[in-house]
Amino acid sequence: MRSKRRIWTTAAVATAAVAGLLVFQGVTGNDGADGGVDAKSAPAKADVHENELKVSADGTTAAFEQKDTKPFSLLGVTWTDPAAKVSGTVEARTRSVATGEWTGWLPLATDVDGRTETGQSGVRGTTEPRWVGASDGVEVRVTSGGTSSAGLPAGLRLDTVDPGTSGSDAETAAYAQDMTEGFAEDGESEQPTPTDTTSAPETPDPTGTAGTDDPPETGELPGTPTGEPEPTATTTAPATGEPSVSATPTTPAPSPTTASPSPTPAPAPVSTMPKPPIVSRAGWGADESLNDEAPEYTTSVKAVFVHHTAQTNDYSCKDSPAIMRSLHAFHVRSNGWKDLGYNFIVDKCGTIFEGRKGGVDRPVFGAHTYGFNRETAGIAVIGMYSDTKASTPATTAVARLAAWKLGQYKGDPAGKTTLVAGATQPNGTGISFTEGKSYTFNQISGHRDGFNTECPGTALYGQLGAIRSAAAGPVTGLAISSVTGSSASGSTTYTQSGVKVAWTSATPAALVSKYELLVDGKVVATTNGSTTSASATLAVGTHKVQVRATHMSGKVAPLSAAATVVAEKTAPTFTTKPSLALSAGTVNTTAVPLTLKWKAADAIALREVRLTAPVAKTYSATTTSAAQTAKPGVATTWKMSAYDRAGNTAAASVAGTPVILQETSATRTGTWAAKSSTSYLGGKSYSSSGKNASISWTFTGRSAALVVSRASTSGQVYVYVDGKKTATVDLKSTTTKYRDAIWTTTWSAAAKHTVKLVVVGTTGRPAITTDGLVYLK
Repeated sequence: MRSKRRIWTTAAVATAAVAGLLVFQGVTGNDGADGGVDAKSAPAKADVHENELKVSADGTTAAFEQKDTKPFSLLGVTWTDPAAKVSGTVEARTRSVATGEWTGWLPLATDVDGRTETGQSGVRGTTEPRWVGASDGVEVRVTSGGTSSAGLPAGLRLDTVDPGTSGSDAETAAYAQDMTEGFAEDGESEQPTPTDTTSAPETPDPTGTAGTDDPPETGELPGTPTGEPEPTATTTAPATGEPSVSATPTTPAPSPTTASPSPTPAPAPVSTMPKPPIVSRAGWGADESLNDEAPEYTTSVKAVFVHHTAQTNDYSCKDSPAIMRSLHAFHVRSNGWKDLGYNFIVDKCGTIFEGRKGGVDRPVFGAHTYGFNRETAGIAVIGMYSDTKASTPATTAVARLAAWKLGQYKGDPAGKTTLVAGATQPNGTGISFTEGKSYTFNQISGHRDGFNTECPGTALYGQLGAIRSAAAGPVTGLAISSVTGSSASGSTTYTQSGVKVAWTSATPAALVSKYELLVDGKVVATTNGSTTSASATLAVGTHKVQVRATHMSGKVAPLSAAATVVAEKTAPTFTTKPSLALSAGTVNTTAVPLTLKWKAADAIALREVRLTAPVAKTYSATTTSAAQTAKPGVATTWKMSAYDRAGNTAAASVAGTPVILQETSATRTGTWAAKSSTSYLGGKSYSSSGKNASISWTFTGRSAALVVSRASTSGQVYVYVDGKKTATVDLKSTTTKYRDAIWTTTWSAAAKHTVKLVVVGTTGRPAITTDGLVYLK
């Protein structure tokens, strides 16, 4: 027998006409918490304030207004006849304790059947309760949506709930935060070995042993309570596909009065799936004095119905225990139910809360889906999911919970089953249910599949397919995301021996038993479901790397696409050692232009060549030369390293000293005139217009460059190297240039050489100006 409910009476009452509605005004009283109770150990005491709505004379509208109330956080409207409906709208607005601001008008869902709780006297019709957060003022308005003949149900009452506080709230909130930051981690250390669950659900083994409670976990999903007396469902049948409900002729089941739930707990068989962490009723501060009836049990769980509840996404997960207490109090004291209607409730952080008492491992007979409470479980997600999708932590928690619960009875989360209707009712999809007939359901169904309701919301309903897939397995969307060795070229990764492989999958980590890293078809590393990378050491050669995933159900996913990894330890080589040569360009007392040349190769794949001194630069594998400069008179070493794709390296270097030979050190014949200017090397140069006039330098080096001044009137010179004419050089330039290295030559090794210039005596522009010679030693 249900415990007595405390009744609050109003201290003052007044009526006034507001906007065409009759508004009831008053001030509610408030029962204080029991004195002398240790809040850290005692359950929280929720206060429920009952306030009669004032109905208009024509019976089509009702209202309630209370500008100042005792604090409350959840509200709903109830009425006397549980079978009656409000065909119009029920709306409320509240004032925030924190800000003092009033909300806009908030709709309260009316697609709830109070008869969801069976075999209970005093059950009332109800809206879905709505969580509004800490509030201290409220207004409610109700319209029938029809003529006065349609009217409103009798006994309209606003109930507000103060959830109180529990010593476990902070601990549960901290746990929820941990789960939000790492909800993918599995909370179980030991589980039964997963087995294939593709076969049809079977009758549970009566010798099965009960499981044990687990630590709390986070999650969210709202659900509207519904359900009614139901006869025993027929044997389940495996199936696949989208949600569907089909009538199957069958022998009428016993009437609800003769097929009442069993008060004796059925055995709790071990599930084929791991049990997720679940916050116990004590963990969320349930006040067990609200309802003293013993729980009732059905024979098995052949399907779960997903709901949404509390009608808001605007809540903090630290408030989830308070929302649980509010729903508990509202279901019992406002609806007149024996207990919280849902078997489980999940919040948006993925925390799973125990709902109706009787043992989470047991097939507790709930009050969640009118007509289909028997052999089912109800999972509600806190929130409103008409347009907004449920969070990944929430849907993951629903998948884990449904898989575990169905797995206790060899169910298939992706399969179908048949249930016997416990009541005759129309369905919003156009399908009617007749009491005693069998109907086919997905083993994970939405509330709307079994009752005329929008619940669990269009968005969440659309996520049920993914929830079924995640719960049933195998792991989907498995792909290697990166292979880290030394470097990659195209689709091939190169390494000396070590490699780190990372991967992704579409299945939440909490539903993955393990990942395996395979090299050439052999397992080389194994990780848990929350670890998505692993390292391996490879032998020299070309390898095929893949990943394999095992779902919590034991189903093994196909291997991922292969990644190619080449392991090698042979260093690249400089097939042409680095060398230096003077090059054309402007010469000054701090920089002489040079060309650095090299050629590197690798047996597998050359990646790049790096110059590390005197400056740092990186060149592609195909680059074989680069322009450089060096300070004259200073020995400089160019250090280079060749890198292959695997990270193997080879080093080489070359050194050189540029030397400037000015005109004063040259041997001249013919007529030459000295010229002075800061634009010349050393401030001086020599100029000649005389045909066959010559100037020469002798030096020991491996490269040489002729430095001249140039203008539009400059003439030509013949260049002789070691007595042989090698070039005719025209000094003419459209722009004036000083210290211009115009001609160069290079030898394979340093040796003694003589370079001589002879004036050509070009017609109309015979003059040439030389600014010296640079050689490299």
